[in-house]
Amino acid sequence: MTHTTRTRRAAAAAGRLLPDEAGPGRILRAVDRLERFSGADRMLDRIRDAVHAVPLGPLRDGLHGRWLGHPVHPVMVQLPIGSWMSAAVLDFIPGQRRAVRTLIATGLLTATPAAVSGLVDWAELHPQQMRVGAVHAVANMTALALYTGSLTARLRGREARGKLLGLAGLGAVAAGGALGGHLAYRQASGANHAEHVPHLVSPGWHPVAELADLPDGTPVRREIDGIAVVVVRQGPRTVYVLAERCSHMAGPLSEGAVEEGCLRCPWHGSVFRLSDGWNVQGPATAPQPAFDTRVVDDRVEARLRTP
Repeated sequence: MTHTTRTRRAAAAAGRLLPDEAGPGRILRAVDRLERFSGADRMLDRIRDAVHAVPLGPLRDGLHGRWLGHPVHPVMVQLPIGSWMSAAVLDFIPGQRRAVRTLIATGLLTATPAAVSGLVDWAELHPQQMRVGAVHAVANMTALALYTGSLTARLRGREARGKLLGLAGLGAVAAGGALGGHLAYRQASGANHAEHVPHLVSPGWHPVAELADLPDGTPVRREIDGIAVVVVRQGPRTVYVLAERCSHMAGPLSEGAVEEGCLRCPWHGSVFRLSDGWNVQGPATAPQPAFDTRVVDDRVEARLRTP
């Protein structure tokens, strides 16, 4: 085979998978079609409502990862994935049967809390994310079933069958991980949607609004340096300014409700303290960028607050 022939075949193979000048490759097109598929939306809505109905109380915020400052699910999945990957490596080393069984069992035990945290996060996503997330969950449940079968086979002395089921389980985990990456990096699930604000607002004081134009107790939308902010006036001359798009899923906080010194997002119910933007209730895991304010000649000015 000539070098030119090998090059052409390699280019053809890459073109089936990777983006080219004509558009995305096959894998990306398949996931994009999955995002647009609405045939299962009714079922997904019922599952979402069931997750919301579970009386988790403060535990719900803990599962979201509000205490950590970002979603806890990506942290928790490291235990089962690491255990199963290690088991796959030891499967090729003689005399490691006991260690492999222990690792597979560890993965099975730690997969459940990881799945619960992922399910709680999934219930707060928008439809396109929910569709990809549902297939991500199916892939991981398939992996769970395969590893359960693998451990059972090994305990019964069927090592070859156990190894095959373990490799199949690892493949399912890889597929689920790829979809999880799509959720996180292409669809921005779990990302801080207000992180860009401090990098785009220039230092110093900026005009916001005339004090007389701000209704008392009602959030309104304004702009600073082209960045949307939400402005809340409370009392004669007290004004609060936060980034307008919710850090959780970019919900419009100017359409939210003021509640006891806080602002509740209209989309998923995250609650932010007006005085400093702190997220006092999830699903948001990151606070809102907050601004210092002052009133000069009955005109409100604001500057980005630095830590």
